[in-house]
Amino acid sequence: MPPVIAITPGDPAGIGPEIALKAMIDPRVRGALRPILVADAALARWWIAHLALPLEVRPCPSVAAAAFAPGTVDVIEAAPFPLAGFAPATLRAENGRAILDWAGRAVELAQAGAIAAIVAAPQTQKAIEIAGIAFDGYPGFIALRTGTAPEDVFLMLANEERRIAHVTLHVGLRRALALIDRPRILRCLAATDDALRRLGIARPRIAVSGVNPHAGEGGLFGREEIETVVPAIAAAKAAGIGADGPFGADIMFLKPGYDGFVVMIHDQGHIPAKLTGFDRTAAFTIGTPVFFASVAHGSAYDIAGRGIADPSALIATLLAMSGVSGVV
Repeated sequence: MPPVIAITPGDPAGIGPEIALKAMIDPRVRGALRPILVADAALARWWIAHLALPLEVRPCPSVAAAAFAPGTVDVIEAAPFPLAGFAPATLRAENGRAILDWAGRAVELAQAGAIAAIVAAPQTQKAIEIAGIAFDGYPGFIALRTGTAPEDVFLMLANEERRIAHVTLHVGLRRALALIDRPRILRCLAATDDALRRLGIARPRIAVSGVNPHAGEGGLFGREEIETVVPAIAAAKAAGIGADGPFGADIMFLKPGYDGFVVMIHDQGHIPAKLTGFDRTAAFTIGTPVFFASVAHGSAYDIAGRGIADPSALIATLLAMSGVSGVV
């Protein structure tokens, strides 16, 4: 049976509900997996009416009760959303609470083994902030909800061309350099290897970047590769992980035969991922027991509610998840 993948709509006032509904009825998605929406059914009905979509909402008390029938959207009811005064592209604290309430309910379902994975539509950081909730992105949120140490959780950007995991992410460059050490690199390699295997790659090959230009040129441009990256790769190999490198980040992505890439710093990975497929890129949270992904773009208040949002990135993320190994 195709896996059951939960979809959360992200910011209810952004393009998230629109692209979630459009993705759920896409024939490629329906042919590859069983999608179920985790949200408020009343909000789903509001958006279906607003967009004039030929869909019926079917609330389900459990995932087992979902029918996955054509023309219907199965919804696992999560926290109710206050529709009084609601309008697309309107920033409210209620939006921020709903984003995380629905994502949290999906995490509970995944932990219970009811779903194989979660795909979230884009959140709005400001909405979560005005709701008074501490939030530094989905990876940190998933770590907290699953009881995973934050240092064991990483981000992997993936599209049809490349899968790129990051040893450090949203920190300043000086802080990133201080964070890069052997244990952290090894943890990122292990999380990347596990994620690729869960996506159906039996023996992943992973290319690893250096920290410095040209991977340090044998110490000419710095010793981080010699003292940190090379020992981490050696330890990964000893643990059965197919890691190679370090390679200069400017040439690494041209090397054929690799299933994934690990980079040291945010821009080493985000720039090539977004240049080659910004509208088709998924953002995977890896290293936790729950397999979770979101899209790499934002909630796009400038076009929210106009019916013109493109679901391509969400569809690509769902299709990437369709081969995930799981109990459902």
